[in-house]
Amino acid sequence: MDLFKLTVAEEKLHKNFSSVLRAEQRLDREGLQLWSEGFPDRDGKFVKEFQTTFNSSFWEIYLYAMLKEIGAKLDFSHPAPDFSVELQGKKIVIEAAIAAAADGKPPEWEVDLEKEPPNRFRQMNIESIIRLANAICSKYKKYKKSYSGLKHVNSLPFVLAIAPFEQPYFNLQYDGPISALLYDQYVDEDAALDNPAQFPFGKAPIVSLGTVEKANGAEIELGFFNDERFSEISAVILSTTATWGKVAAMTSNPDVTRYVNSVWFAGAGDEIIRQSSVTQPHIETIRDGLMVFHNNFAKHPLSYDLFDIDGVVQVVFDPLRKRVIRERRGKCLISRTVMSNITSDDPADFE
Repeated sequence: MDLFKLTVAEEKLHKNFSSVLRAEQRLDREGLQLWSEGFPDRDGKFVKEFQTTFNSSFWEIYLYAMLKEIGAKLDFSHPAPDFSVELQGKKIVIEAAIAAAADGKPPEWEVDLEKEPPNRFRQMNIESIIRLANAICSKYKKYKKSYSGLKHVNSLPFVLAIAPFEQPYFNLQYDGPISALLYDQYVDEDAALDNPAQFPFGKAPIVSLGTVEKANGAEIELGFFNDERFSEISAVILSTTATWGKVAAMTSNPDVTRYVNSVWFAGAGDEIIRQSSVTQPHIETIRDGLMVFHNNFAKHPLSYDLFDIDGVVQVVFDPLRKRVIRERRGKCLISRTVMSNITSDDPADFE
């Protein structure tokens, strides 16, 4: 499957796809092509969808490559859900989804690089919560209507793998919006910014919002995993770093001058490490930045052992202490930005 052999006219290409077609990015494209090696095009439309819609297809390729790296056996003999997985002798099924921009809202690629990133987060976080909720509810309805009746699904842990692409600077959200949505534990960063003396060292307060309101006035009750409402969903996998930036950060490309800035948790504690490729080599694996959010009320719980892997964060809600518990294995990626100095606008010579 050649992801970059053009199948549609140039004007139909997705903005993100077009942005990686310059000749100097050949090695980056080859890096993604390696991720997809062996990935089946089950309906014969995958390459076209990758070139015209990009994000959802990219996320599937990422999940495929990540699952292969952690030693999963993948069974594509069933048309749905997206991944039937055997890991450490245990079977699970995974459905991929993305949180996309709402109609009329700016798409995620409309970032003004001449402006500083936002320093107020509540509005952004509420938008993220709403779009993540829409993605989860849509896939949950599909599970109830279709997947739950499939023999290879209904007795196994069912995991939603969601990537947020819902607005510019989506990569800054880390686990704030998803923790609020699943466990009603909202990290109020703005409160910490407004009251630095009350919240030293950037330690933002964690509050219960209860609900958030959509643009049409409808309310979303938070805490999806705090009761049995979504008991058929065993866990949610999420990454805010599984973007083209990961491909670029992991690819050695002498044709491009590239600067990588990254923020990591040092380990199980809350110590933060900031790194720059200007002063030290950037080393990143495909699983870095991956988070797994467990559902205490799952009918078929996801075993913790399956993602007890270096670089992966596993999250669960402690109902007694009413707090989110994050178990970090090794150094864990929080965010990463890549600046590539690409001087040519010449596209590659595609057939």
